Amino acid sequence: MSFRILVLAKQVPDTRNVGKDAMKSDGTVNRAALPAIFNPEDLNALEFALRVKDSRDDAEILIITMGPPRAAEIIREGIYRGADSGVLITDRKFAGSDTLATSYALSLAVSKLAPFDLVVAGRQAIDGDTAQVGPQVAEKVNIPQITYAEEFMGFNGNKIQIKRRLERGVEILESICPVLVTVHSSAPPCRMRNAKRLMKYKHAKTDIELQELSEDYLSIFESRPYLKLTQWSVEDLQADISYLGLSGSPTKVKKIENVVFTQKESKTIGVSDAEINKLMKSLISSHILG
Repeated sequence: MSFRILVLAKQVPDTRNVGKDAMKSDGTVNRAALPAIFNPEDLNALEFALRVKDSRDDAEILIITMGPPRAAEIIREGIYRGADSGVLITDRKFAGSDTLATSYALSLAVSKLAPFDLVVAGRQAIDGDTAQVGPQVAEKVNIPQITYAEEFMGFNGNKIQIKRRLERGVEILESICPVLVTVHSSAPPCRMRNAKRLMKYKHAKTDIELQELSEDYLSIFESRPYLKLTQWSVEDLQADISYLGLSGSPTKVKKIENVVFTQKESKTIGVSDAEINKLMKSLISSHILG
């Protein structure tokens, strides 16, 4: 039996490049105006999983992502970098889910993919910054968790060893498997795409994407079944819809404000000690320093 690794990944709006059109008039994020990217810390998590896979001959990696049909791009991107396959969870009934509803849906997918040995996720997503989904999934699936992981150290018998980043240092932890691990941004960055894998899997599609293809492309999937990406709906997960979407989300975002910092004034000083001392006195007297 293989050592199965599940990577929880998310497609997010690129909030690092917010412009004037990034917000709607109601104060919510205009996702159509922002490019969709692989959540940065989920890429750290993927690299963590790939390093575990590199250390074993029996490991396989499956990516789980929840979102609209276009989120399938996250699975393809993960496969290009070394993952084996993935599952897209998509359904209009998931729309508006907060962390509690999202973790509920993901926990059902994780359980459906059992048996598994390791679940890996980024510490948090840049569009929410809550760091709640990973730990909530671990609680719902009833497995131990290690948060803020920075490095995979190896295996000690049947236990996995992980270096964890703390505010004032690091610590080495061991855990039995299965275990859920959330990975910190200080972990090694994800490796680049593999050219051979990109050429092999560039036509990998979900059921929704297949519906938009012509007959010429559909014939490819008959001879290459590995190109078919798994897609699950609410019915496939046998989820209780009262726990999904807006109705299953106790957290409501009332407003998001776009704060833009502007430079009001500037001063140019020389390199003499007198001018530097004058500047320091001015900063201290205005309580900017001290």
